[in-house]
Order: sequence, then structure tokens, then C-alpha cells
Amino acid sequence: MKTNRLINEKSPYLLQHAHNPVNWYPWSEEAFKEAINQDKPIFLSIGYSTCHWCHVMEKESFEDIEVANYLNDTFICIKVDREERPDIDAVYMSACYMLTGGGGWPLTIFMTNNKKPFFATTYLPKHSVFNRPGIIELCQNVKQLWNTKKSSLLESSEKILTILNNSFAFNSNNSLNESVFQKTYFILESSFDSEHGGFLPAPKFPVPHRLIFLMRYYKKTGNEKSIYMVKKTLESIRIGGIWEHVGFGFHRYSTDGKWIVPHFEKMLYDQALLCLAYIEAYSITKDNFYSKTCSEILTYVLRDMTSTEGVFFSAEDADSEGEEGKFYVWKTSEVKEILGKDEANIWESLFNLKEDGNFLEEATRHKTGTNILYLTKPLNDELNFKWDDIREKLFKIRKSRIHPFKDDKILTDWNGLMIAAFSLTSRILNKSDYMYSAKKSADFILTKMINNDGRLFHSFRNGETGIKGNLNDYAFFIMGLIELYASNFEIEYLQQAINLQRIMIEEYWDKKDGGFFISSESNDDLPVRPKELYDGAIPSANSIALLNLIKLSRLTGNKYFEDTAKKLLNVFSEAVSKNPSAYTQFLISFDFYLNTGQEVVITGEMDNPQTKDMIAVLNDKFNPYRVVIIKHEKNKELLEEIAPFTKDMKIFKDTTYAYVCKNFTCSMPVNNITYLLNLIN
Repeated sequence: MKTNRLINEKSPYLLQHAHNPVNWYPWSEEAFKEAINQDKPIFLSIGYSTCHWCHVMEKESFEDIEVANYLNDTFICIKVDREERPDIDAVYMSACYMLTGGGGWPLTIFMTNNKKPFFATTYLPKHSVFNRPGIIELCQNVKQLWNTKKSSLLESSEKILTILNNSFAFNSNNSLNESVFQKTYFILESSFDSEHGGFLPAPKFPVPHRLIFLMRYYKKTGNEKSIYMVKKTLESIRIGGIWEHVGFGFHRYSTDGKWIVPHFEKMLYDQALLCLAYIEAYSITKDNFYSKTCSEILTYVLRDMTSTEGVFFSAEDADSEGEEGKFYVWKTSEVKEILGKDEANIWESLFNLKEDGNFLEEATRHKTGTNILYLTKPLNDELNFKWDDIREKLFKIRKSRIHPFKDDKILTDWNGLMIAAFSLTSRILNKSDYMYSAKKSADFILTKMINNDGRLFHSFRNGETGIKGNLNDYAFFIMGLIELYASNFEIEYLQQAINLQRIMIEEYWDKKDGGFFISSESNDDLPVRPKELYDGAIPSANSIALLNLIKLSRLTGNKYFEDTAKKLLNVFSEAVSKNPSAYTQFLISFDFYLNTGQEVVITGEMDNPQTKDMIAVLNDKFNPYRVVIIKHEKNKELLEEIAPFTKDMKIFKDTTYAYVCKNFTCSMPVNNITYLLNLIN
């Protein structure tokens, strides 16, 4: 088969396009030199391997000889995997939003041979249809403009780049205060869908950090509506079609307002973030509905998204056999054949299955003849017990279907989120096997995805690392290490988090205006250096970094981390004050900063029953503002170096003591659970 330059890449997404007749280049110096030599503009296409509309555009256009000839004649064509290079994606997605008011993938950019954009859009058809221009017509127009009015395009690109650069600038002030929490709550309440849960309008994304913010707001205020919004949303998405009832795990989002028709791809980060939301909801309510959902998410991840080394894959596609969702939907005839007519009738009714299908095909608005499994209310205990058996039968049959493509690259940042989810779940449910899963992933990254200088790599595939780490890798992996330390108290993980946090400040901090850039200062292959704050489907690295810095300052007593956190707050305070509901993860971190919380230091051996009882008491009730340290004979020297405020806390041979501290002023030590409960409450 004919191949292009993408055949030498590691990214599954780039390899999917390696046999296109389009003469693709990866993002490289070679591509831009060739554009200069041939005096051509750049056609930049950004997507990812499990993106449905990326597949559509490839089939319609990039595999089409006629389109390829136009593209090759007009442009130097570059293909980028957004999951490999989120910094490139951040720059040009911002340009797309700036020029069009919207964005998404596939992202399509026309730019000069020095990387300055002059046109941006998302999916493009082969030929113009309705108000959407076609690739062929655009190629014809761009070639004419480049040959006759190039100076106008260059002038336009210069103006766009200036505005783009300004879009990554933030005005520093100290306008953020506690009133922002109530303001954010009222904004979220006004957009809350009281009938179906979640936030309007459709399409609906779960946005777990919004729910976690509402749980913090409930903890602060006792506002019952805030916890109702959380419970309603978590219940609705769990019974809806966005949840994969047969094999577990969440699809990426719902195309409708009722959570019925999902966009079928499954992303690792969604599983991690939703697991964090469900386990916190369980911690507040003690309702097993939430803990069971969290455990089922982790069952899916361990079964389908985990490598033999224990590290986590990135995503599963929406499409199989060229159709979106084909792997996941059911005909009623299939269900009857598997379950028998009488049994099938019961479950068809419960899961809203119809002979002609229960959802419309988007393009034609006709019934599909297939069904998405969804409930209108949770199953009771008796039906749940029966469903476990029925589900197993369906799952066994479904295994014989052609599975969707799995993107098996390992990303440091998404693994960091998953490590955090496994770690938090392990200590709230007291399930050590979850902690071991988190530990295996962390150990893999610390041995295989880090260089001799302690710098992270971003991705790993087929035994090789690729691409230097970006801000997300550091922020999310540090988050995972902090949560892992809180679960197993192995001091090496805390030490690694501290080391990586220092590197992150050194290489990603904006020394002029403050805040963290996405790319390190050694990465100079972009026309501007992006800085992100918006908490979208994934929280921003700056928002997570704020929480990490405050936690590390409280775990160590090191003012350096606290001072950096204060600077970070100052940089982004004006932007957050103006539109707080767009930054709910940042507000979760700000809430942690404002709350003095507790530093609890336990002195005693890990295998001492007293130590275990104290840890269990600390994990039993929802308190997102507490950090816990354990000091014992094996770790005391390193711990006293990392956290000097623990030096005078003595270890006794047979008795465990606990110190409860606020602002590093500590209580007298107690060795009684009742006294400890009094202190922490």
C-alpha cells in the first residue's frame, strides 16, 4: 500500500492516516522547511484516534484521491494527534474559537509557513453543503488568494497571532474572595435541569468537577439543593444511555438532554473524573448506589483499559465496522434469542427496548432498528440481583462482536487522574487491591516514563517513550502521587511529588506574569506559548496545580509551595471572578486554600492495629480539607527532612499517637479513638 510520512510515527491516530493519499507530514521542522521551499501555506488537521467525526472526514476526504490531489497541490499537509500534543491543540483551538465562536475535532487550520493561522474551522465535507464550505472549493480559493493576494493573508495572520497571544494573557489582581462560591452556586442552579439532571443545554457532558464543587458547597453551607443537584445528576447519568449497562464505564457525553443517546467513545479521563465524583458522593451519603457505580467503573478500566504492566490505556472508539455505536446497541430479536421470550419481555420493558429501535439516526432522523439500553429509574435490590445474571449473559454474547478500536498509548496525565481515582476509592472503601492498581501505574511511570534528570515523558507505546512532558502531565501525575501517598503512606511517592512540583515550577512558570504555561520553556516550536485556565471536560492543569501546591505546603510546611499558590491565585483571580462557573476546579482549589483544614500526624507502625483504626476513623467521614501523615521508624529520617514540623513528634514502640494540627500548631498527642474523634470534629 502507498504510505506517507506518518508511517514512522507512534501515535495510533497518525498511523490511521499513514495510508491516505494525502501527503501528510507529522508536526516537524521538515514540514515547515518544505512549506517555505515550495512557497505553500499549511493545512493543519488535528484530531484523535477515537473521534467519530475525524473518521468521517478521513473516509469522505482524506482517503479520496481527488481531495488529496487538491490538498497536496495547494498545501503542505500536517496531521497532529491532540492527545500527543495538547499544546499545539491549545494554540489552534483558541484560534478557532476566536475566529468562529466554536470549536471541536477534527480541527482544521490554514496557516502560513511560519505557523500563523488565517482560517479555522472543524469538520469539512468534500464539497460545499448548506453553509459549510467544502475542502475542494476552499483549496481552489486559497490557492488563488495565495498566488494573487498573499500579502493580505500574511497581514491577516499577523493580526490573528497578536490577538491569539493576548488571549493567553491574564490580568493579576486580588479580586477573588469567598463570595465567589455563592455566585457560582446560583449560576449552576439557574442552568440545572431539574427533570433530567445535569446542566443545560444539550449536548450534555457530565462535567464531574462541577458536581465536586457542589459537594464542597454543601459541606460549607449545608445547602440541601446543592447536594440534590449532585445526586440527581449522578443518578440520571448512571441509569441513562451514557452509562454502558452491559460492560460498564461511561461514554463521553449525551447528544440529547435526557442522557439517552450517547456519543459512544469512552475516554480514560472520564472514567477517572466520574469515579472521583461518585466516591465522594458515597463518602457524604453512604448510599451504596454511588460506591457500586464507582466500583463498576474501575472494573471496566481494569478489564478493558489496563496493560499487562498495570498502566492504563487512553480510549475506546465510538465506531466499529464503520458505524458509530454498533458494538453497544441491541435488536429486540437478539435479546429474545439470548434470554428467551418471557424473560426478554421483562427486561425490554425496563430498558425501554422497541421493535423498531428506541433512538433516531442523526442524519436521517429515522428509527435505527436498534436499541440503547437505558432505565427511567434505578432498579430495586431484587431486580439488581437478577440483572447481574442477565447482564453476564448479554456480555458473554457481545464479546463475539467486532470490538471498537482501542487507543493503547499510555499518557502520563490521564494515568495521573486514574491513579488519583483508584487511590481515593481504595481508602474510602478500604479496598487495598485498588491501591495496588494505582501503585502499579505510578511505578510504571516513575521507571519507564521519566528521564535521568527526573523529567516526565508524555506518552509511551510499543516499548518506547515519546514527546517531552507538558504541564498536564506534571499537574495530574503529582495529583495522583499525592492521593496515592494518602492511601499507602509510602514516603517515596510524596518525595516524588515534591521533586516533580519543583521541576514544574522551574520549567513551566511564567516568570514575567505568573501562572503556568502548557509547554516548557525549552519547547520553542509554537508561534505563541499557551496558558490555559478553563475547566472543561478535563480540569485545567493550573486549577489542579493550585490544589497540589496547597496540599504539598500543608504536608511539608514548606512556604515555597504556599507562596507559589498565592501567586497563582493572584494571576487568575480577575478571570475567575468574572465567569466563575467556567472554573469550578479552580474554585475547589481556592476553597481548600481558604479552609485552614487539618494536618493529622500519626506516629506508629503501619501494622499496629491502633494505627489502622486511626486511619479508618479519618477515612470514614467526608472531609476534603484534611491531609494525613504517618511517621514510623523506617521513614522518620526522610519525613523529618521533607516535613521538619514533625521532628519533635516521637514514635513509641507499642503505642500509636495522633497529633491534630491547624496551621502547623498541633494538639497534644492522643492515643485513643474517642479523643481523636473529638479533635477532628
